Amino acid sequence: MTRTVPPGPPSGNPGPLGPSPSISGAQFLTGDGRVELLHGAYPAGSPFANEDLRPIPLAERHWGTYNFTALWIGMAHNIPSWTLASGLVTLGMDWKQAVLTIALANVIVLLPMLLTGHAGPKYGIPFPVLARASFGVRGANLPALVRAAVACGWFGIQTWIGGQGIYVLLGKAYGGAWAGAAEIGGYPWTLWLCFVVFWALQLAVILRGMETLRRFENWAGPFVLVGAVVLLVWMADKAGGFGPLLDAPSRLGWGARFWPVFFPALMGMIGFWSTLSLNIPDFTRFGRGQRAQVWGQTMGLPTTMTAFALLSVLVTSGTQAVYGEPIWEPVAVAGKADSVLGLLFALVTVLVATISTNLAANVVSPAYDLANLAPKLVDFRTGALITGVVGVLIFPWKLIETPEFYIYVWLGVVGGLLGTVAGILIADYWFVRRASLELVELYQRQGRYWYTGGWNWRAVLAFLVGGLLAVGGSHSAPGKGPFPADGLVPALEPLADYGWAVGLASAFVLYTALMWPAAVRERRGRALPGDLGGGGA
Repeated sequence: MTRTVPPGPPSGNPGPLGPSPSISGAQFLTGDGRVELLHGAYPAGSPFANEDLRPIPLAERHWGTYNFTALWIGMAHNIPSWTLASGLVTLGMDWKQAVLTIALANVIVLLPMLLTGHAGPKYGIPFPVLARASFGVRGANLPALVRAAVACGWFGIQTWIGGQGIYVLLGKAYGGAWAGAAEIGGYPWTLWLCFVVFWALQLAVILRGMETLRRFENWAGPFVLVGAVVLLVWMADKAGGFGPLLDAPSRLGWGARFWPVFFPALMGMIGFWSTLSLNIPDFTRFGRGQRAQVWGQTMGLPTTMTAFALLSVLVTSGTQAVYGEPIWEPVAVAGKADSVLGLLFALVTVLVATISTNLAANVVSPAYDLANLAPKLVDFRTGALITGVVGVLIFPWKLIETPEFYIYVWLGVVGGLLGTVAGILIADYWFVRRASLELVELYQRQGRYWYTGGWNWRAVLAFLVGGLLAVGGSHSAPGKGPFPADGLVPALEPLADYGWAVGLASAFVLYTALMWPAAVRERRGRALPGDLGGGGA
């Protein structure tokens, strides 16, 4: 088994307690609000436990503010992030509207990110274990598999885009023989080769574990930022300024034509990082405290995404001035370099940018999620390998064929479903349990998180209702997507444009309403078996 989590403090040395620790049951609470299991308390023999899912010992929670900031810089600086603004401009926005939409979306999605991330530094547990508190020890596999499926899709998309980047830049270096190779499945075999090599390179990195990923992200984030700035300076120098794109008016204006595009686009932009709003505990569990994860994420996510969107607009405007047409793809822009050194720098930047995003955002989560499905059979390494295989089998090149499909269907539907799960997690952790968990019982068949047969029917019901309200009205323009023009459920069609917000709010309210009576009884010492857990076969 790949050791991604240390085995805990040795006997007689339970780790740094901090000021004024208190002991309750099998765990102790430090003076700074962090919790760790007492030595020997972790039920390693449980069928729901393995070394990758166990709480991180306090001594190993050492990620600081810089680590989280660098993590987000590394994840946000990628090719799909660069092209988000182009998708919005294609839909009719001007550059100011596009950047504003992206900035607002990332400020909004930061809030649930911080709320779910709180459990990481406090308890040292990953997302699927946190989900056991609300969905049940077995039921947590439902949100975990939803999150894993989305991550596998994103892994495939990012790997395909990264492989394309390598293919384009090598084609620039080697000429027609490379780009004009025989086709397989509609694409040159050289493109497939780049895809496979890039796929294998990423898995080789992540299989070395989370500490390797932390060290990689520490230098990858700043490196990619420098690469983007170099691209901007180079284009500004060639253009002698920035082109007419910055002066181009919005085709939508700010009136009645703007808002029907703005709100679904906003939900799509939120959906871009709604994945991490669920599994951010997979990273914050390594944090040395709440201050590190709060400040690190706040400085890393909304600022970086907004700055990157602005960079993409400025560079693209420069390409319009130099080449007579806007070039939104950063790889295509880099391919205009007329020196071997420039192409080499661009190739390394594309590789680092895509790997740093894909590993952190799209491999870590399903690796843990799949380990949660069968802890005694699947470890972190096996989960990562499964992710890599599934990421190819979903045909990622089909998911990003058009901006309508990419923003409205993929990002919109994904955002709606994941917003629903986020609503349940936040309601359970903050309002039902008031950020108080019993760690040992998250891994046991008997306990408050077992509910009935390992499932909490209230969470499942809230997920189904919230998911239906969020994505039931999904619709597509004729010929632009897989949904009927009037929505899957016509009565819900007006809600589809607000899918993430609808899913989060409805699931939050319903779950809280269903759980609140039992929560009140437990606080009064009169909890019944099966209320907030306990009982059940």
